[in-house]
Amino acid sequence: MSDTNVPARDRIAALLKTYPALDEAELTELHHLFTRKATALDLGLLAGDADIAAQFRSYREEHHDRFKPKDLVNVALFVGAVAAVVGAILFVIPQ
Repeated sequence: MSDTNVPARDRIAALLKTYPALDEAELTELHHLFTRKATALDLGLLAGDADIAAQFRSYREEHHDRFKPKDLVNVALFVGAVAAVVGAILFVIPQ
């Protein structure tokens, strides 16, 4: 199995060269390629490409490096589970 997806990486690079002047369909395609097709190695190689480094950082900051509602729900569930365990230890289990 290959550690890279060259066609996806090449398409991402082509899209990033014109970022942020992308239409909605191109942004959707870029997001799909970023999240579903490109490997971590591909993204690392793209981040190190001097020709698109600024666009890569800008795209990541605006579209990927933000908390999403799903992330906040996961945090709330985790905090709730920890609070339930601590509460059970302190108040339910007889000492």
